Amino acid sequence: MKIASFILFLIISFNTWAAPCCGPVTEAASKLEKFYDQTNVESLWLNGIHVNWKTGESDKPADYQGPDRYSHCSTFVASISMQLGVYVLRPPEHPETFLASAQSRWLLSDNAIKVGWAKLPDMKEAQSQANTGKLVIAAFISPVEFKPGHIAIVRPSSKSTEELNAEGPEIIQAGKYNYNSTNVSTGFGNHPDAFPNEILYFSHQL
Repeated sequence: MKIASFILFLIISFNTWAAPCCGPVTEAASKLEKFYDQTNVESLWLNGIHVNWKTGESDKPADYQGPDRYSHCSTFVASISMQLGVYVLRPPEHPETFLASAQSRWLLSDNAIKVGWAKLPDMKEAQSQANTGKLVIAAFISPVEFKPGHIAIVRPSSKSTEELNAEGPEIIQAGKYNYNSTNVSTGFGNHPDAFPNEILYFSHQL
C-alpha cells in the first residue's frame, strides 16, 4: 500500500512539474508559430553583414566594412512587427545603430500605448499572452549609453513552470546568434545581467 501511494505521489509530482506553465497554445498562436517558422531567421538578418532591414537579405558587397553590420535583432523585430501590421519604432524614424534600446524605451512611452502596446508584469504573463496568439516582445535596455541592448519576439510554448523559471519564455531572434527557437536566458546571454530581472515584456493584440 505504501509503495502504491509513493508511486501515485511520483506520478502527480511529475505531472505537476511537466504541466504547461502558461496555458494551452491556442489555434491563433499555432498560426503565429507557423508564420515565425517561415521567417527564415537563421539564414537572414545575419550578424556581420549589412542587410535590408525589411527582408534580412544582404544589400552590400561582401567586403563592406561600414556601419550597421552587426546584430540585427532590432530590425528583425521591426520587420516582423511590420509584416504583422503592428508598428514598433523602426527605420527611418530611428537609425539602426542602438535601435534595440531605443525600441525598448519607445515601448514604454505613451506613443506605444496609443497604438496598442501594453507592458506586461512578468515573464509568465509574456509566455501566457504569446500562447493566446498575441505579438509579444522581450527587450533589454543597455545600461551603458554606447553599448547595444537586445530585443526579441516571444514564441508560443508549452514549457513547464520549472523551465520558465530556469530559462525564461521561448523566443525567436536575430542577434549575435540567430535562433528560430530558443529561450530568453540563452538569447540574451551576451547581456549577463539581463535575465531574469532586467528583461521587459510587451504585448500587442493581432
